Amino acid sequence: MAPPKPNRVVVIGTGAVGTTTAYTLLLRRRMPELVLIDVNHQKALGEALDMNHGMPFVGGVKLWAGTYEDCREADIIIVTAGASQKPGETRIDLLRKNISIFKDIIEKITKYNQHAILLIATNPVDILSYATLKISGFDRRRVIGSGTVLDSARFRYLIGLHKEIDPRSIHGQIIGEHGDSELPVWSLANVAGIDLGFDEAEREEIFQDTKNAAYEIIDAKGSTSYAIALALDRIVVSILHNEGAVLNVSTLLNNYNGVSDVYLGAPCVVDRSGVRQVLDLPLNETEQALFQKSAEKLKAEIAKLEL
Repeated sequence: MAPPKPNRVVVIGTGAVGTTTAYTLLLRRRMPELVLIDVNHQKALGEALDMNHGMPFVGGVKLWAGTYEDCREADIIIVTAGASQKPGETRIDLLRKNISIFKDIIEKITKYNQHAILLIATNPVDILSYATLKISGFDRRRVIGSGTVLDSARFRYLIGLHKEIDPRSIHGQIIGEHGDSELPVWSLANVAGIDLGFDEAEREEIFQDTKNAAYEIIDAKGSTSYAIALALDRIVVSILHNEGAVLNVSTLLNNYNGVSDVYLGAPCVVDRSGVRQVLDLPLNETEQALFQKSAEKLKAEIAKLEL
């Protein structure tokens, strides 16, 4: 009897996000096989060689710079490739640059693999996840955007900072676009079931700091990388370990709080099948209106694309 096929994760794009994600997966030994792919193969080779030199300290992972043919045996393919966000640019500004890049990438992936889970991290992530679904023809459960997993982590971190409580004990989430139209679900935010007790000014300050975090980081150091890598790592673990963890990934919505046919961040049960279920959030009227407004913004951008 043949041994079971080892889990393989492919990371496409060896920029700041891709390499940091690969390094995070390597350090935590999430899978036996890790492949790096980049249009600049020399860059992927260099990153792979640098990481491989650390194997005596880590071990347990076979890592190499590959080609799209290496996607054939992949369980998860993480796409981080594309133009990166520049200071002063919004995520939507990146759309025109990245949609043509994505068409090429997804067509190359699907030439070799029709069974993997596609995990999209390139911005604007919600629209590019929707485009990936249309280009790939995959089941919607297996096309996942990183969504507002990172935004929710930033939100919980900032609430914890204000309350002097470990952010892991904070229950709070951001939903909608991973971008300027995202919204906080204050009506459900709590610690151990207890309302946070913030006044309106405090709530607004925390949310604005959450929403603008990426702009602040990009202005200071040119790109975000560490926290998004940890967010992608968390999604990968829930898939490979079949955890059924609830994560605010971006998925195709169908009559969800009045929203359909668009990818947005919402609490989803994530397991080996991908997005197993989208959990219904009892939003208040204000939150529901903001969520629908976020959807309308993205659908207007999608309508401009030839998908």
